[in-house]
Amino acid sequence: MSDKFDQLKDALQSEPPAPNPEARQVALNLAMARFAEKNVAHAQGTALEGRPTSSGGKGPSATWSTIMTTLKPSNWNWTPVLAGGASLAVLTLAVLSTHSLRPELFDWRETAVPPSKLAKGEAVPTPVKPGDQDALATQDTSTEQEEPMKMATAEPTPAAPVEQDDEAAMPPAPEMRALPAPSMQGAPVAGDRSGFFAGRSQMASPGSGYAVPAARLRQTDIPAPDYREQGRDRFEAFDPNPVKVVKEDPVSTFSIDVDTASYAFMRARLNQGVLPAPDSIRVEELVNYFPYDYAGPESTTVPFKTNVSVMPTPWNADTKLMRIGIKGYEPAAAQRPRANLVFLIDTSGSMQAPNKLPLLRNAFKLLLTSLDPDDTVSIVTYAGSAGTALEPTKVSDTPTILAALEKLSAGGSTAGGEGIRQAYALAEANKVDGINRVILATDGDFNVGISDKETLKDFVAREREKGVSLSVLGFGAGNYNDALMQALAQNGNGNASYIDTLNEARKVLVDDAAGTLQTIAKDVKIQVEFNPAAVSEYRLIGYETRKLNREDFNNDKVDAGEIGAGHTVTALYEIVPAGSSGRLVEDLRYQSDDAAAPADPESTDEMAFVKIRYKQPDGAKSELISTPVTGADAVSSIGGADTDARFAAAVAGFGQVLKGGRYTGDWSIDDAITLAQGARGQDPFGYRAEFLNLARLAKTAAALEPLKQR
Repeated sequence: MSDKFDQLKDALQSEPPAPNPEARQVALNLAMARFAEKNVAHAQGTALEGRPTSSGGKGPSATWSTIMTTLKPSNWNWTPVLAGGASLAVLTLAVLSTHSLRPELFDWRETAVPPSKLAKGEAVPTPVKPGDQDALATQDTSTEQEEPMKMATAEPTPAAPVEQDDEAAMPPAPEMRALPAPSMQGAPVAGDRSGFFAGRSQMASPGSGYAVPAARLRQTDIPAPDYREQGRDRFEAFDPNPVKVVKEDPVSTFSIDVDTASYAFMRARLNQGVLPAPDSIRVEELVNYFPYDYAGPESTTVPFKTNVSVMPTPWNADTKLMRIGIKGYEPAAAQRPRANLVFLIDTSGSMQAPNKLPLLRNAFKLLLTSLDPDDTVSIVTYAGSAGTALEPTKVSDTPTILAALEKLSAGGSTAGGEGIRQAYALAEANKVDGINRVILATDGDFNVGISDKETLKDFVAREREKGVSLSVLGFGAGNYNDALMQALAQNGNGNASYIDTLNEARKVLVDDAAGTLQTIAKDVKIQVEFNPAAVSEYRLIGYETRKLNREDFNNDKVDAGEIGAGHTVTALYEIVPAGSSGRLVEDLRYQSDDAAAPADPESTDEMAFVKIRYKQPDGAKSELISTPVTGADAVSSIGGADTDARFAAAVAGFGQVLKGGRYTGDWSIDDAITLAQGARGQDPFGYRAEFLNLARLAKTAAALEPLKQR
């Protein structure tokens, strides 16, 4: 033992040896190796033994000499320390510089990893350089699957139990994201350079035991799905009109319909990439959305004129399409009577969406431009309780009206029944000798006050008898109550429209303002009698919700639809000529095949006889107009029909296809597009061009909306 101390004493007292470059290199290697183990290996998540290094010496004597030289204070060499510190400084500057120059390499916006996941040892993704993503996306990983690398695996250290919810205790910062911990599964072995580069191609998915491509881990690149409400819109359910045998049921009776809400709702759905609900498709409203160039009457003495025509059916070569067109008298703007309008505006919480109350405000601003300065406007709102937002004000005082509209805000439940009572009371208190109308703007969500449909209908019908009519403007989707609004408009001697865009508001409240506000005929009914000698079967296309009993036609107590100034109404029948192979109903076994003889021998050329009953706006007794349909009204080819008839047929066929196409056979949307394309005619407002685009959208629209996740 004393010999060793003597040797040590001699070594310390001896002259220091000359600097040894080999010893310096050994010390540097040791320092760098230790630095790599503490800062590089652990940062990469590799649970491995120390990095292999070279000793740089030869045998025990060299090692002992190195120790002695290093322990001598006078010969200490600061180079390794300085080298290690310099290396650390260089690495720190490199990291900071890289973050400054290439911020996309360090994405700090992800949610911080909860301590609970770290305690459980769950794997989280490691960052990937954007430059590697393209290569990773195209890299063939088949070789890696056939020859898997040998990965070192480390068991996670058990964590102390946590008394509270870690995720709740540490909510993620909105703009900061912790650099995720590495995956233990994908870490390469130190010293295996092929494994290092191969390991960069895959990373462990959070909370999973398999690897996913690194380029797919950036969540900010994934758009959120556009979920919408589904299944809460309410429409009256109905089946398409059936085929009728003329010998058994030769008379068809229905009320006219000038509403257009179904078309606008269909357009809104198709523009969102989904097909409308079948019950929302009322074919007559699709057809009547478009103006037609029918011949009109000369005066209000006979407020409208009937136009009839017959053409081959586009979707069935064995049948004919009979069209009945009505054109209402259109007085000059100076002849329009004064108007007393009450805007009944739904300001409930369901009206907050941009396509509801904000669009409603702009729609009423457009209506103001079509009114006369002496017309009066008032505003009643309802949400929880009803209130008057604007007392009757002359349109000449436009700033006051606009200020009242701007103050409207949505919130609360829907006291629709209370609002209707107050609106009618205000209209009656300021009644004028002219137009007295309540204009209801809502999504139809009535849940407070008079919410029963039948009670509301009866109330509106009683007010109608007092000379105050009701029109309805529908807004929005997801909570849209079409069935209720249709019932209110029909019982209120008004019309129902759906406003999905500002352009639609302009069409209804500006372009068609005269027809929307001024009624030229009320309780208009149509009855068609078919000649069994010329027609064996018939089918009314649309008007399923407007059907009347045969005896209702001559009963003036039965309410029916109204026609506004300048409005056009179109009705289409698909008829089977007598003797045609297009019959769908066979003859009965025990009934006579002889057709009933016509009342007038000269009427054998008649296919049908059209009768229309109507009342003057202030009248109580109906008047009759009748028109026969003869062979002179028929054309032998579709191309021989006028453009209005062909376009109406295209729209009717399209609507039937959307509803399932029970009677259209193999006729498709492409066929509707082709027919409509050749029948655009004069289209000053672009309505027909828009229809063509909607029909194209319908070809790729989804059948259902994606369910909204809550």
